Amino acid sequence: MCELLGMSANVPTDICFSFSGLVKRGGETGVHSDGWGIAFYEGKGYRSFHDPIASSDSEVAKFIQNYSIKSTQVICHIRKANRGRVCLENTHPFSRELWGQMWSFAHNGQLKGIKNKELYGYLPVGTTDSEYAFCWILGQLKKEFPTKPTSRVKIRKHIERLSREIASLGVFNMLMSDADNLYTYCNTKLSWLTRQAPFVEAQLLDADVRVDFKKETSDTDVVTVIATEPLTSNEQWTKMKEGEFSVFRLGTKEFTSFTAS
Repeated sequence: MCELLGMSANVPTDICFSFSGLVKRGGETGVHSDGWGIAFYEGKGYRSFHDPIASSDSEVAKFIQNYSIKSTQVICHIRKANRGRVCLENTHPFSRELWGQMWSFAHNGQLKGIKNKELYGYLPVGTTDSEYAFCWILGQLKKEFPTKPTSRVKIRKHIERLSREIASLGVFNMLMSDADNLYTYCNTKLSWLTRQAPFVEAQLLDADVRVDFKKETSDTDVVTVIATEPLTSNEQWTKMKEGEFSVFRLGTKEFTSFTAS
């Protein structure tokens, strides 16, 4: 299946180090060679890059590794196609506007019967189960809340309920962001770690690359990285539990639940 990478930070931070490890898994140290994508939030702004070829061979991916884009929310995806052909429109993360905000979404797994669900307000461009699921989630949010609720808790509870409903159809490991919150659902595999003072040196598993975060950060920085599989060899990653729904905001895990709330 595919692999995911996400980041939530309390200050604009680049993801070049973690992305360099993920890129290797896209055709070099891993089999995820059917395209890749990355999405960044900068304030209310959103930018993304996609390529339907292996990330390890992509000139666009090399550009991202060498260009320090500072962001507080990032979602990345490397694809091993199982539903939908290998093409640009089927590369994650997918994005849509809701309530005047750009939402982005990436997923791994297969969802049997997802396309039997009726869509509302959003249509997929490609043919993946993942994009269809994303369109269904946003449509359900728009139907339930035609205007954005003032309560973030209401939104979070609804996303959790929708995530659990989709997870009942198969494998649903998900990252989704609205620029402020990074929503995650673990069906089988997701791990995370938080980097904060005192910072240490980190070593990638898939490349001979080290970074001493003491030299790259301030004492108040808080950065959480979420990945399908741990990306470093000398840091303590926490594996999410099956059925865990969590929300990260400004680098901190703000909420987690293992049953519908």
